[in-house]
Amino acid sequence: MKVGVFDSGVGGLSVLESLLKARLFEHIIYYGDTARVPYGPKDPATIAKFSLEALDFFQPFSIDMLVVACNSVSAWALPAMRAHAKIPIVGVIEAGVLAITQSTPKNAPILVLGTKATISSGRYARELKEQGYGFVDSLATGLFVPLIEEGVLEGALLEACMAHYFAPLKSAPSVLVLGCTHFPWIAKPLQSYFTNRFKSPVHLVHSGEAIVARLRQVYNLHPHTSTKLELFASGDQTLLEQLAKPLKAL
Repeated sequence: MKVGVFDSGVGGLSVLESLLKARLFEHIIYYGDTARVPYGPKDPATIAKFSLEALDFFQPFSIDMLVVACNSVSAWALPAMRAHAKIPIVGVIEAGVLAITQSTPKNAPILVLGTKATISSGRYARELKEQGYGFVDSLATGLFVPLIEEGVLEGALLEACMAHYFAPLKSAPSVLVLGCTHFPWIAKPLQSYFTNRFKSPVHLVHSGEAIVARLRQVYNLHPHTSTKLELFASGDQTLLEQLAKPLKAL
């Protein structure tokens, strides 16, 4: 089976890594819209427009399925994309919510991190509350995205950004939802921040792991011996190739 993976930039490589490790597909084509990243600050109509243009990009490859490795697109553009496509399109929000319901008690305090677009959609909070979770907070942390796109994955600048966003928090969540596929790239600094500040462990929900579980459950996919990988970007492909280099060995 040939699958496309679409993200606004390099963040979706965190999902790609999980897909490669699971070996669910024979051929993966990754497309990052690096010329127009980030999507998070953009309005829903623009996100939908860019997402439909991504469908046009994948058309010559005759893919069997598309994985949307972008929470902003999953929040705002999936209905429009599905209306224009004849193949299954799987989003990361549905997978993330499923992962939480399978492993998290209903009374657990949950904090969802995401871009402005994802958080303003209310998708995570609404769907979790529909599943009976009564302690769900959401926080837009969009500045993480350009830092990650610039390769800033640790250090003083990232620490200052975390302090800016998290200083107002009065208590620790027990579950931290990485509601942007860029955020797993800074998972260790995030986990260290919360553990050191609140002196209690925090469980991170990762979109890549969640979507692998959903694909196995819904589509009954089984591992292949190897996976062919192709990488494409709408803009400069340098950072994409650099970050993806370790993944090619998986």
